[in-house]
Amino acid sequence: MTARVEETDWSGLFHALGPASDTPRQLAALLGDDARAFTAGYTHLWSATLRQDGRAWPATAPTALLVAGLLDDPLLGRDDPSLPEALLAYLHAVAVVADLGDRAEQIRARVAGRARELRSWTADYLSADGDGRARMWEDGTGRGQLVLDRAGLACFDAVPGILTRVLPHLASGRSRHRACAAAAVGSLARHPSAAARRPTLLERLVSTARAAESPYDLATVVLAIGRLGGDTRPWLGDPHPGVRGCAALAPGLADDDTAARVLAELTRSPRAFAASFGDMAPPLQFQSEPYRRLLTPALLRQVDAR
Repeated sequence: MTARVEETDWSGLFHALGPASDTPRQLAALLGDDARAFTAGYTHLWSATLRQDGRAWPATAPTALLVAGLLDDPLLGRDDPSLPEALLAYLHAVAVVADLGDRAEQIRARVAGRARELRSWTADYLSADGDGRARMWEDGTGRGQLVLDRAGLACFDAVPGILTRVLPHLASGRSRHRACAAAAVGSLARHPSAAARRPTLLERLVSTARAAESPYDLATVVLAIGRLGGDTRPWLGDPHPGVRGCAALAPGLADDDTAARVLAELTRSPRAFAASFGDMAPPLQFQSEPYRRLLTPALLRQVDAR
């Protein structure tokens, strides 16, 4: 852990709360025995290293790579096997941030040759006080936005390494652990570098779905299958409304009549969809992409297909 942390120059990075010099300490707490420190470290991941608007800070990519490395640490989850699942949920959220598609190369072209001025802007930002930082976002140069765009690109470039770390967790003996890994894979494998492997990965996700031990786990995996362009029609007739709804959200079912009926049912009662999972929240994908933000594009695809 120490060696991996020291490979990163944290002094030149920032997150939502300011300089990222505190991030190594927060990450180390994820492996410790102090429950309060662990809670603070995990809270730091979500409150500091991910933006509320679904984009990245400069500290996001190196943090995600370190979190991916922690998944294999024997100290993680020694007392609580759900802790690796919590980190997989975080990596799924980072994967959504990193899903830039064609925008990745557009950003790369915009930031090309501007490394020195972006480092200068970042250095000024890190040395400023809170009011000064707030003013820098409105300085009219657009450099702050470019710094954030480059942060998103760093997440995009980190995806292949993160995917490699996450894939073994599809073989976990815990259904919930497999589902969390599947959610992450469903977004990570959208990266262009994974295109040739996608059919094999979809086969693994289908096997994971068949072995799911609860509607929550099944719905989570089905969403991942749909996100990778897989066929979710086998679950449109599932007895659980939450599973049916997640199957119908798949982009590949834009012209499917059964999916259209399921989506129509969801629009009539969104609360019933959430309530169908009982005491549990809806599948973890909705932490990064709220239910309504997933439902609206699915409905629009149905309209366009007709």
